[in-house]
Amino acid sequence: MTLTLEEVQHVAMLARLHLPDAELEKMREQLSQILEYIDMLSEVDVSEVAPTAQVTNLSNVLRDDVAHPSMDRHDVLANAPDQQDGMFRVNAVFEDTE
Repeated sequence: MTLTLEEVQHVAMLARLHLPDAELEKMREQLSQILEYIDMLSEVDVSEVAPTAQVTNLSNVLRDDVAHPSMDRHDVLANAPDQQDGMFRVNAVFEDTE
């Protein structure tokens, strides 16, 4: 499967990667090769392989979920580097850089 430059630009935009034009062609070739390798998996005969969700027969060992009283808000925020209105104040995670 050969990708177009427009498809690579779209994937780069979704991944928030700013690729120069020289990198786009290199990325197009590499991603196309990866997809060709993945397409090869469809040629493998798995008709006699049972569907498997867990191959090791392990199971999670979980503790009982028991509710406990929360810490006092004042104690929780005592060492917060920045707080506002009784909540942690943090820098914005998603900012539009364009």
